[in-house]
Amino acid sequence: MNTTSGIKVRQMVDWRAAAIAGIISGFIALGMNILLSAVVLDSPWVFIRIIASLVMGKAVLPPPVEFSSGVFLAAVLIHLVLGLLYTALIAAVVHQWGILISLAGGALMGLAFYTINFYFFSLLFPWFFTFRNWAFLLTHIIFGAIAGGVYEWLEVEKYIEIRDEVT
Repeated sequence: MNTTSGIKVRQMVDWRAAAIAGIISGFIALGMNILLSAVVLDSPWVFIRIIASLVMGKAVLPPPVEFSSGVFLAAVLIHLVLGLLYTALIAAVVHQWGILISLAGGALMGLAFYTINFYFFSLLFPWFFTFRNWAFLLTHIIFGAIAGGVYEWLEVEKYIEIRDEVT
């Protein structure tokens, strides 16, 4: 981008805003997934066990699906790490545009993350295949929109000068 003085600048990603947006959107998505898991899958702990199974294996999935503090802690940590990573990717893509593009771009990236989570991870974790449904698709899209929107809302715009190198 050129400024009025002719100096070329590039907008930097605000990583602090991305981290905060990742935590906020991650916890909101976690809450939505637990709620929808209760409605759609008859237990709020099914989603928790799905996420925990990434590190604990499929042994945490069979019934009875009850609360377990160890499983819950593992799921929350995994979910937040993924939320931070995904929000960092969203921020890197949408940081140059305004709130509407950040919301729409974040939602589209949420759709991409759903595809990665439930189609790619199904190759590594075959039990994920059975959890492909509209509820988790919806929460991924909403997560992306929230992550992009919160990032844009919190972002402090910073620019650096781009210097042409003479060889």
